[in-house]
Amino acid sequence: MQYDLVVLGSGPGGYVGAIRASQLGMKVAVVERAELGGICLNWGCIPTKSLLKSASVFEYLQHAEDYGIKFEGEAKADFDAMVKRSRGVADGMSKGIQFLFKKNKIDVINGFGKLKDSKTLEVTKDDGSKQDVNAKNILLATGARSRELPNLPQDGEKIIGYRKALTLDKKPESMIVVGSGAIGSEFAYFYNSIGVKVTLVEYLPNIVPLEDEEVSKQLGRSFKKSGINVMVSSEVLSVDTSGAKVKATIKTKKGEEVHEADVVLSAVGISPNIEGIGLEEVGVEVEKGKVKVDAFYQTSVAGVYAIGDIVPGQALAHVASAEAITCVEKIAGEKVQAIDYGNIPGCTYTTPEVASVGMTEKAAKEAGHELKVGKFPFSASGKASAAGHKDGFVKLIFDAKYGELLGAHLIGANVTEMIAELVVAKKLETTGHELVKAIHPHPTMSEAIMEAAAAAYDEVIHI
Repeated sequence: MQYDLVVLGSGPGGYVGAIRASQLGMKVAVVERAELGGICLNWGCIPTKSLLKSASVFEYLQHAEDYGIKFEGEAKADFDAMVKRSRGVADGMSKGIQFLFKKNKIDVINGFGKLKDSKTLEVTKDDGSKQDVNAKNILLATGARSRELPNLPQDGEKIIGYRKALTLDKKPESMIVVGSGAIGSEFAYFYNSIGVKVTLVEYLPNIVPLEDEEVSKQLGRSFKKSGINVMVSSEVLSVDTSGAKVKATIKTKKGEEVHEADVVLSAVGISPNIEGIGLEEVGVEVEKGKVKVDAFYQTSVAGVYAIGDIVPGQALAHVASAEAITCVEKIAGEKVQAIDYGNIPGCTYTTPEVASVGMTEKAAKEAGHELKVGKFPFSASGKASAAGHKDGFVKLIFDAKYGELLGAHLIGANVTEMIAELVVAKKLETTGHELVKAIHPHPTMSEAIMEAAAAAYDEVIHI
């Protein structure tokens, strides 16, 4: 069958692109070698949030008396049940993609896809048989996998990646997490919350190092308060897995230290899945390990497109989805705008949560902006006090001359649900004064946005 579009990969980039293309009248097929929904739905975003919700509920139960609730007995974390629930949530989401594909008349072809030429994907089935799938356009959306360091070779037992961390056979007593980006920090929080002794190792001076420095330091304080051993400006030099426990030699400012743990989780980033999919044979240009594309995701080969983790830009599920929609709309001849990568929100679902968009204060200064910076602590928020979540703050960065919102940095309870307001504000070129005058409901956590904007202009009421 001749398709208008064949998508290689069914993650949040691939399946979204396929559905949008079908809506635009294209005949679409998706080639997938594993579960529909890709890493995000099956081994990333969704199952991790399920585990984090279990951890949050467990923490609430442990602090029930803080809310005037007493119950007999002791709350216990059932690790196996948490994992089982997580897998059930992921399976449900994957089945949801099956439904959406059926609804949108999208064909699913199971197997490993490889470019044969600019109009053909060769699909190798599990039984070794091959099938050619022809299309006017091909969209590569193959995603990424856990990055491995030479000194941290993953064996799936004592040195693991994020996939294994989701499905461990039993709860370890101790864990060393290497890397404090979103993946590392979320797993460090989860395992610590259910009673695992966690050491978090970060090479840079602050955890969640891409965030604004004040946010990074606040999360570091919160983690230490919760019992996580946070080691910054530190590097794992080597690991010894020969004994019952893993021995990690860690270089710190004070010298080398040896730390023992049941398991080491390597969370040092991701590697794009570009091997073996025919890029070299067809002549698709690759630069610095990523597929080179234009503003609308056309590769160096006409008719072949690429989006998501395999192209330059933030490796985030919502970015892949946005790129896919932009790409297929362009293919369909729609009038589309290129994505503004300066207005991409990032979220880390720890406790407290972290959310941000735009420039950090440091980056804004380095770009030559004169700034007005407003900060409002949740300790001054009535809703935060009532909810028992007073850690954190909202920090807004404005250009002093024009009032333009340059960056927003939030840490606290539910801030991942609040950041979208600031993404929209930035998209619409809202000024600081407009945010001050936009009436926010009381009592809410979101009032802190209005108050932080007011603080930037010396108009704040509640601090």
